[in-house]
Amino acid sequence: MGRILCIDTATDICSVALGVDGVVADKMESIEDRAHAKLLTVLIQQILDKNGLTVSNLDAVAVSEGPGSYTGLRIGVSAAKGMCYASKLPLIAVSTLQTIAAGYISNNEVPADAVLLPMLDAKRMEVYYAQYNVQLDEQIAATPLVVDEQSFKEYEKESHVIFLGSGAQKCSDILQLNNAMYLSEFPNKAEDMVGLAEQKFQQNSFVDVAYFEPAYLKPFLATQPKKKFF
Repeated sequence: MGRILCIDTATDICSVALGVDGVVADKMESIEDRAHAKLLTVLIQQILDKNGLTVSNLDAVAVSEGPGSYTGLRIGVSAAKGMCYASKLPLIAVSTLQTIAAGYISNNEVPADAVLLPMLDAKRMEVYYAQYNVQLDEQIAATPLVVDEQSFKEYEKESHVIFLGSGAQKCSDILQLNNAMYLSEFPNKAEDMVGLAEQKFQQNSFVDVAYFEPAYLKPFLATQPKKKFF
């Protein structure tokens, strides 16, 4: 059994959750735009103080490993690594896409034969997606995909296909799958990591604190600021 602090900064929502024995004991989040660097440490301190804990009272720290925002992922992973280094705690990495699927399953009645396709918007017509069944077994690992009219044709014979997350709207706009649901407003949050983190804790499935890097899927491309003319 574990007391695990979960951190998710992969998307627009900055969230933390405290899991105790696989159950959400507390949670906090912010949707303030571009404020993860400012808010994450505040949320962590608040949730620990509220529950009468310090970092040294934790059994592990779990962090969303991506895919997701390059900057957001680095902020979350850096904070998690810092706590693990300082207090000699194990670090758990949880897939952002599996977290989305887990959150949907825990809050809805899902057909046993459903195919879950959590996905994140990766700009233009690209998404990051993965495939899971209702047991949350990974059937397709996280991968980038440029969506077009031929995408996901292989799912036409499935009974239930559920597109989840910020990338689902792109699929809804151009795909012709009559057996599909498109839930683009379904977010990923740290509270939905708790059960997954507990499973990994029980399995001693930890990542190396020194060498772990987020799953960006694509290299970071910096953009040049626009020139100003006076």
